[in-house]
Amino acid sequence: MDFRDSTRELAFRGEARAWIGEHLPPELKGDAGEGEWGVLSSGHERDREAMSRWRERLQSKGWVAPAWPPEYGGAALSVMEQFILKEEMARARAPRFGGVGLGWVAPTLMQFGADWMKERFIARILEGSERWCQGFSEPGAGSDLASVQTRAARDGDDFVVNGQKIWTSGAHISDWMILLARTDPAAPKHKGLSYFLLDMRTPGISLSPIINMVGNSGFNQVFFEDVRVPARNMVGEENRSWYVAATTLDFERSLVDLCVEYEAILKELIAWAREALPGGRGPGVRQELVEMLIEVQVARNLSLRVVSMQSRGEIPNYEASIVKLFASELEQRMASAAFRMAGMFAQLTGRGQSRWEPLMGRIGRFQLHSVAATIGGGTSEVQRNIIATRGLGLPRD
Repeated sequence: MDFRDSTRELAFRGEARAWIGEHLPPELKGDAGEGEWGVLSSGHERDREAMSRWRERLQSKGWVAPAWPPEYGGAALSVMEQFILKEEMARARAPRFGGVGLGWVAPTLMQFGADWMKERFIARILEGSERWCQGFSEPGAGSDLASVQTRAARDGDDFVVNGQKIWTSGAHISDWMILLARTDPAAPKHKGLSYFLLDMRTPGISLSPIINMVGNSGFNQVFFEDVRVPARNMVGEENRSWYVAATTLDFERSLVDLCVEYEAILKELIAWAREALPGGRGPGVRQELVEMLIEVQVARNLSLRVVSMQSRGEIPNYEASIVKLFASELEQRMASAAFRMAGMFAQLTGRGQSRWEPLMGRIGRFQLHSVAATIGGGTSEVQRNIIATRGLGLPRD
């Protein structure tokens, strides 16, 4: 592939870079890796107000959901233009909008949803007036998602749901959930599953927060006791929703902007090391930073492979798993290296509350966030299985 921008792409890159530089609220610079959830969970009303302004400004360009068609409020950017926009957002250290609603629910509804679902939900997802969570994982069904046991039994015009979900990000502040439940317990595990849109205000839903290492209560356990969901809220065919769920996960695993963010984080770390570290120009530190820079470029090239496939109309499968596997493990290596460089000061994770915080606490927060990198979106073991079976043609165990 040609790694150079075309004339059109170069012009778009210049437009995006200039626009972001002019419109990004200064309060938000440096929070790219933590995204919308990280900023909004900071507890600072200043950050919340800035995020609202940032969303409005991006939406005026159609850049909250740049891939969406204009009729849904997007900008219909090409695959390469989307990638360029993500690159420039990362280089500006600008927080991105995404999450379950924008990233997975709306695209899934565009492909599988009934007309009323598209009319009812997509505009609200775009403007951020309704938040979504993903009810997939269970205590006994995480990496092996097809083992879901939460039951949805038909009762007239409703299904009655009983069971439990876990690691449900944002459930405590979500208005709706995409729920994967078993509607035919006698069927093989990849069959007999159905996909529902569930109003989180429905009676019978209870939550238990899970506090993570960063101190956030973003994760939750969700319990369902005789929860009634209208049958019309089913997405796709009854008992055949494994394919809908797999499509949702493909949207999650095909994200390619993380590698660009890692490059921006590493450049920031290099600049910090030059100024702040005693002996920061020593050969050991330099060697480690150079090795990480090489790995970041490898990750970016793997990411460009996925982008080039998408631009040709192909659907990445094991190729996206390669990116996810390499990038998530690279994130953990980068975070550990940065933590070692910063020493004891890396334990300070505030946002400029102390003059001793390296990079305003971002090194410590990066280390804590990175632990989940090889779990969310499919564990490293799952990605290796996908690469082995679908990419290399190896037999299943």
